[in-house]
Amino acid sequence: MSIQNHLRIFSGTANPELTDKICKYLHLEKGRAHIDRFPDGETIVRVEDDVRGRDCFIIQPTCYPVDENIMELLIFIDCLHRASALRITAVLPYFGYARQDRKSEGRTPISGKLVANLITTARSDRVLAIDLHAQQVQGFFDIPVDHLTAEPVLASYFRQMKLENLVVVSPDVGNMKTANIYAQVLNGDLAVIDKRRVSGCEVEATRLIGDVKDKDVLMFDDMITTAGTICSAAQIARNHGAKSVRVAATHGVFAPPAGERLNQAPIDEVVVTDTIPLTDEGRKIENLKVLTVASLLGEAIQRIHENKSVSEIFAKE
Repeated sequence: MSIQNHLRIFSGTANPELTDKICKYLHLEKGRAHIDRFPDGETIVRVEDDVRGRDCFIIQPTCYPVDENIMELLIFIDCLHRASALRITAVLPYFGYARQDRKSEGRTPISGKLVANLITTARSDRVLAIDLHAQQVQGFFDIPVDHLTAEPVLASYFRQMKLENLVVVSPDVGNMKTANIYAQVLNGDLAVIDKRRVSGCEVEATRLIGDVKDKDVLMFDDMITTAGTICSAAQIARNHGAKSVRVAATHGVFAPPAGERLNQAPIDEVVVTDTIPLTDEGRKIENLKVLTVASLLGEAIQRIHENKSVSEIFAKE
């Protein structure tokens, strides 16, 4: 059976544009499915392709509206399972609830583990994700997880800019490992900003450790939500004499007031990928660049389908 006949790629309603790009990369037609809502809000999924004995992938980032997209994914998985799909892979370009990965205080849930349990219980056979908020979230799943990073996509973009006197600045201490990876890949220096969280939506950057004077600064994070951390870090870098400041993140969540903050901050460019469709808040950002992860996900999907190593994607870099 050819790859065209044996592989099926379906899209939820969260990010159909990304699915179209992945199918174009793989030279495949997108799987046919009809997703609708009953008048009372219930979701119904009807798969219109024969999936019996097929290897099926559902592309559905669990971004806003998070709960609705998660429920749609679960119903889609159940639909494919009851239609006798051979293997079902939940492709999560962005995994919502990943930040709720521990009990930060008494009488609170670990919602990331709950959602992982739901995906497993719905009988997904494996998960493909990009840049989970914390590496340990992989352990929440009792099924295989292929965890990708957008590093090849982001690093390639900045490498072609040929920035001189490059320094990668970690916007907080917890992001040092990621910053160090990009510093090595891009052959740049490394610095870090110490920050203190004031409230759930406000952080305060206090000092910079390292030299950024007259240098081109790059900052990387897994996501930008309200942009408080990254904007505060950018201001500190400028205060220490940085020549330019560019920030990048895999997931452009962009919740208010991210647009206003990023437009007012001393940032030359904001770079994200298309794991999440741009929100209205994201469209307000004047100096925004969106890169696609379609080839990254397409290559991973093909390797999973052919039972080849996924890690070799990064070995090529």
